[in-house]
Amino acid sequence: MSRVAILGCGYVGLELGRQLRAGHEVVGVRRSDAGLDAIEQAGFEGVRADVTDDDSLAAVPDADWVVFAASSGGRGADVAREVYVEGLKTAIDHFWSRDDAPERLVYTSSTGVYGDHGGAWVDEETPLSPQTEKTKVLAEAERVARERPTEYGGHGTVARYAGLYGPDRYRLPRYIDGPVTEGYLNMVHRTDAAGSVRFLLEGDHRHEVVLVVDDEPVEKWAFADWLAEACGVELPPKQTTEERLDDPELSATAKRRVQTSKRCSNDRLRELGYEFAYPTFRAGYRAAVESYVSD
Repeated sequence: MSRVAILGCGYVGLELGRQLRAGHEVVGVRRSDAGLDAIEQAGFEGVRADVTDDDSLAAVPDADWVVFAASSGGRGADVAREVYVEGLKTAIDHFWSRDDAPERLVYTSSTGVYGDHGGAWVDEETPLSPQTEKTKVLAEAERVARERPTEYGGHGTVARYAGLYGPDRYRLPRYIDGPVTEGYLNMVHRTDAAGSVRFLLEGDHRHEVVLVVDDEPVEKWAFADWLAEACGVELPPKQTTEERLDDPELSATAKRRVQTSKRCSNDRLRELGYEFAYPTFRAGYRAAVESYVSD
């Protein structure tokens, strides 16, 4: 039985805690009352602390494994740097300076660090090309996660997530109603986003980076049509990248997102032996489709 601290125990962290609680001592760390209530409802211990505040982290018990899954709450690059870079440094220095220091760190990142690859395949060996200030921050945080624990004799792994979906994040109207812009979707269900981290920890896999994505990147138009047919509704309207970019109200950040296309490979995670609960969107969206049809 290992002791696990999940820093920033939100959407994925709560599921990770639920998966780990049967065989390990798990503590989830949040700043708010609502966050602590959610941890309690998930069935494991919650502690109030802030990753950017070294003193507050003293309330968190010693851990063998630390998972850094804190979020900047969708705010800008400055806040992202404070949380993902400075907060990560603070957490690493705090826990690894203890007499009973952790063995492992897993930092949850994003495939946004790849930038645009024109629909080509990317994997863990693909050079990063972040194209926004926020994804540049994420790339810097990845370096901190890989390098800083080694200064203390520990090990850091980056779990690089594709687009998360699952309960409360299916967003069916977005694709059923349209219009749907062309490009690829790279997705992973929350169960597997958490399950992959559990797998990496329990199996003591020591890769520096593991891409966490399901088996089948899918074109957005094909996904939207599949979803519409499964739900028994008309196929949604489509638009090309150029048509979407012609929208005068489109922000600079949204334009970069529209212009970014890639297919993410999970070969490494598969080769390590991870078995997906939801290997494709068809399995992952089944519950959402059944709910939509029955309403």
